[in-house]
Amino acid sequence: MLIAEDLLLLLTDDETGKLVASAGEVDVALGGALLVELTLMQRLDLAGPSEQVRKGHLVVRDASAISDPLLDEALAMAGGKQGKKPQNVVTALGKRVRVRLYDRLAGCGLLRAESGKVLGIFPRHHWPAQDATHEDSVRADLLTAFRNAMAPDPRTGALISLLLALNAVHKAVDPAAAGLSRREMNASAKRIAGGDWASDAVRHAIDSMNAAVIAATSSTAVFGGGT
Repeated sequence: MLIAEDLLLLLTDDETGKLVASAGEVDVALGGALLVELTLMQRLDLAGPSEQVRKGHLVVRDASAISDPLLDEALAMAGGKQGKKPQNVVTALGKRVRVRLYDRLAGCGLLRAESGKVLGIFPRHHWPAQDATHEDSVRADLLTAFRNAMAPDPRTGALISLLLALNAVHKAVDPAAAGLSRREMNASAKRIAGGDWASDAVRHAIDSMNAAVIAATSSTAVFGGGT
């Protein structure tokens, strides 16, 4: 399973099949998850001081096929933006990927696709849980990490960091299940996000996603205030 798939499962209510966070912010986070995945696979990196690409900007280390259509497309897109700041890539990677991830999750039997119309006109799609076994396993790993305030592996650390950037830690995992208050669990998530499990490239990918989410939130607030 991709980090983006696990993230989307956690951000989709099992019963209603609706997102528990803003769709726009989730899309940016999914782009961040793809960027982190490629970075953990050492396909993408930050350029060093003596490379053709400007230091700290995105560089492709390995452009060979991964045999996963979403990751191959994300890698090709990132390759087309080589030399850009990671923040400029995150939003592009997240565009139109959510429905494709939902289709994949439904295809492997984890979610169930439900369609309908609002007011008999506007189409709507919900994705309630069909088999929550995998999601429960992921959530159990997160609970252990929160109790110990330590990420057992980079993937778990990345997932927690992405949830933290969305301010959705408590929406994905019930604090009571970890024996923690919401404040304690957020504090634990912050300690994990700031831990030494991540390379500079991974940390920059997450920071870039966080900045893009903040920008998306600010834009929504500005336009909302204007109306």
